Amino acid sequence: MVDSLTVQIIVTVLAGLAYIVGLTGIVVPVLPGTITIVIATLVWAIVVGGWPAWVAFGIVLVLGAAGMTTSYVLTGRRLHAAEVPMWPIYVAIASAIVGLFVIPFLGLPIGFLVGLYVAESLRLKDWRKGLDNAWIALKALGLGILIEFTLAMASTLVFAIAVTVHFVTA
Repeated sequence: MVDSLTVQIIVTVLAGLAYIVGLTGIVVPVLPGTITIVIATLVWAIVVGGWPAWVAFGIVLVLGAAGMTTSYVLTGRRLHAAEVPMWPIYVAIASAIVGLFVIPFLGLPIGFLVGLYVAESLRLKDWRKGLDNAWIALKALGLGILIEFTLAMASTLVFAIAVTVHFVTA
């Protein structure tokens, strides 16, 4: 725990900025997402100290683990049920990264969709089935992202409450 209020405020602002990066990273898979949020809360708790910070870290850790686990398990089950293997997803992610550099900002989702469609069409040797499986995969990934983002927003709320409690009682 650091006694300087100035250092605590600076670390709190930096943690808040890390939350923005983390939330963005959940939606835009090029940046680290939930991990950034958990690490930012840990660093904040170490520097600021006190029960609000450590309670917040514990809750954020549980929400982060639940979000990541649920996202991966649910997405994996839906893709497995639709018999979509992982390599088209990897092709789509690589296409998204290329798309990001070819078309700034919009290239990420466009590259992902095009890469997924092309990989599935080549795998199934049918463009209609490729489109159907790409749509199933996209819905599964979207649902996983939505769940992880929702729990990350809950973590953000926990962090905001902890910050308020810490600085009001300090």
